[in-house]
Amino acid sequence: MDRLTNTIRPYAWGSTTAIPTLLGVEPTGEPQAEMWMGAHPGAPSRVDRGAGETALSEVIAADPEGELGAAVVAKFGPRLPFLLKILAAGAPLSLQVHPDLAQAKAGFEDEERRGIPIDAGHRNYKDPNHKPEMLCALTPFDGLCGFRPPQQSADLLEGLGVDSLKPYADLLRAHPEDAALREMLTAVLTADREEMAHTVTEVAAAAERLGGPYAPYVALAHEFPGDPGVIAAMLLNHFRLQPGEAVFLGAGIPHAYIQGLGVELLANSDNVLRAGLTPKHVDVPELMKIVKLESGDPHLLRPEDEGEEVYETPIDEFRLSRFLLAPGGASRVLPGDTPQILLCTAGSPRVGELSLSPGESVFVPVGEKAELSGTGTVFRATVLV
Repeated sequence: MDRLTNTIRPYAWGSTTAIPTLLGVEPTGEPQAEMWMGAHPGAPSRVDRGAGETALSEVIAADPEGELGAAVVAKFGPRLPFLLKILAAGAPLSLQVHPDLAQAKAGFEDEERRGIPIDAGHRNYKDPNHKPEMLCALTPFDGLCGFRPPQQSADLLEGLGVDSLKPYADLLRAHPEDAALREMLTAVLTADREEMAHTVTEVAAAAERLGGPYAPYVALAHEFPGDPGVIAAMLLNHFRLQPGEAVFLGAGIPHAYIQGLGVELLANSDNVLRAGLTPKHVDVPELMKIVKLESGDPHLLRPEDEGEEVYETPIDEFRLSRFLLAPGGASRVLPGDTPQILLCTAGSPRVGELSLSPGESVFVPVGEKAELSGTGTVFRATVLV
C-alpha cells in the first residue's frame, strides 16, 4: 500500500481554516477548497515506491490490471473510476447539474466534432463520463438539492413581498409541475440582467429581514449580487447534514453546497452544467436538456452497519463506508478484491504498518489486504464490480 501525497485546490469559495484545522497546520490565509485523493489527471495523488514520487495516474497506467484488477478494468476501463476529496466550503458553490452517462457521451462527441477546445470557457463537456457524487459531513453542512414542489416555491417567493417576483410565482402556479419548473427556470435565467440585479437586491434585503426559511439565501445574494441564480436557488430544497450524514446527487439533480466540511466521493468526471451563482458560462438551452424537472426530497443517507458503516448508493463507480475504531477494539481486515483509498479524519489509526493522522490517506491496490487498528475514524472509498 502507498501513503498518498495530495494536492489542495485553492478555489475562491474554499474555507481558509477548515482543511488546515483538520490537518493540524497553520492556515495560510488563502482559501483551501478541496484536497484530492486519486488519479484524476487534473491533480493526481503521488506515491513513492522507492524511486521518488510518481503520480498515481502514471502508476496505474503502467499496470492497470495489477493496480485495479481485471474486473475493474473490464467494467470501467484502465483508470481509477472514482475521486475522493475533502471539501471545505467557506462560501457557496455554483448552482449546477451533471449529465447522465448517455448525455455526457453525446455532448462530448458533439463538442469534439464541432472543434470546441477542451479548455474553452464555453465548453460544457470535458469528458464522456457522468458525475454522480455524494458528500458525507464532517461538520454541520448546508446545501441545496432538488426542486421543491412548485406551489411551495411560489409561496416562498410571495412571502418575500417583492413585487417583481410575482410573475415568477404566477408561472409556478399556472402549469403542471414539469412545465412550471421549465418555464420558471428559463424565465429567471434569461431575464434582463439589469432588472434581475435590482430584483436580487430587493430579495437580499427581504430575506435578511425575514430570516427563517429565507436565511440560507442571504449568503447567496451577498456572495453573488445580481446573479439570477439566487432566484433559481429558491426553487430548491435546503438541507443541513449533521456529522456522519450524507447526501447523494444523481444525474440531473440541481444542487449547490453552501457551507461546511465534508468527505466527497464522485465518479471521475469534470462535466458540469451551471445554472447560476457563478461568473462562469451558463448554457441555458443545454442546461434545460439535462436538468430533471421534477420535485423531490434530497437523497439523504445514513450509514448502514454491515461490519463497516456503508453509505448505499445506486451506482457502481464508487462505494463509501466508514469505520469508527474504538480504544481496545479488534482490528479490521479489509478484503483486497478491489482497489481502495483509506482516509483518516480523526484519531490515530493504523493501516498495516502505516500510522495515519487526520487528513492522511493511503492507496491500497487490488490484491492487498489492509488491516485497520488503533483508534479514530477511517473512510473507505472503493468500487463495485
